[in-house]
Amino acid sequence: MASGGSSHHPPASHGRTSVTVDELLRLRHKARGFSFLPRQPVHSILTGPHASRLRGRGLNFEELRPYYPGDDTRTIDWNATARLREPFIRVYTEERDRAVMLLVDQRLSMFFGSHRATKSVAAAEVAAASAWRVTSLGDRIGAVVFSDDGAVTVKPQARDAGATAVINAVAELNRALPGRIAGHATPGALNDALRRAAPFLKHDGLLCLITDAAGADQETVERVTALTAHNDVLSVFVYDPLEADLPPIGPVVVAEANRQMEIDLSSTDLRTRFAQDFARRRRQIERFSRKRSIPVLPIRADFDPIDQLRDLLGRRVTHSIRGRAPEAVRS
Repeated sequence: MASGGSSHHPPASHGRTSVTVDELLRLRHKARGFSFLPRQPVHSILTGPHASRLRGRGLNFEELRPYYPGDDTRTIDWNATARLREPFIRVYTEERDRAVMLLVDQRLSMFFGSHRATKSVAAAEVAAASAWRVTSLGDRIGAVVFSDDGAVTVKPQARDAGATAVINAVAELNRALPGRIAGHATPGALNDALRRAAPFLKHDGLLCLITDAAGADQETVERVTALTAHNDVLSVFVYDPLEADLPPIGPVVVAEANRQMEIDLSSTDLRTRFAQDFARRRRQIERFSRKRSIPVLPIRADFDPIDQLRDLLGRRVTHSIRGRAPEAVRS
């Protein structure tokens, strides 16, 4: 087991600890029923009164033309109307190849899972499904896949070439993660990944953070804030339920780097402090995101992450970070 912070520990003996390229490629058939576009189903987490809408692709000016009854009056060009003495509107076309950059966390803090899979595997699955979905809608997909040892940058590309390039990079670092369990955490890895992604997001792009947010600091806040000025940002917060609620199972051995220690989980005080630390980190993420209108999608590692994406982006859900799996609520 592991804390949700910068430390890392081996995952439980059951569940998946890594994922292959073929497994991620096969997620193509599941990558449907959700999108990161601004026009969302009425019950999507990206709609509603919470000011978390995505702006969507940029618009290119096409032409001026006369106003016809039924046109949107918000598109009237008042300068041209005054000059030509009859109403004219500005016509725009939507960009077809918006750049979407994924930041995919494969650090040691992600190598933890209590049931179905580690957080690192869940993050890889979210990244693969997102890559397939983005390219199927005509946008370009790129990524910065990062670990404590470095990062792989994939420039945004369209169609299958873009999706497969992202998947190969994700699988490469995910496959290497179990072999680095005796390594050391790199505090600045998240900020370095943000620095690498920034040149590909000049304007009207989308940055999708897929991470447990371990080690986020003031520099993280500044880098993300700068990107929100001209781009959309979406946060996929990957977590395991044990991070929120440790079970009272008595003495267990916990590993960090090349050290091991025994802790007693029957201690109510220890479990309470662990839960409070996780809750505090979650509140910090939500508070920061709310101020900047960044939607946060909480994804549990112990349930199918693609099903969760569809629930969060397609239907209203009740999603307790301490409770059961996400549950769709029919209106």
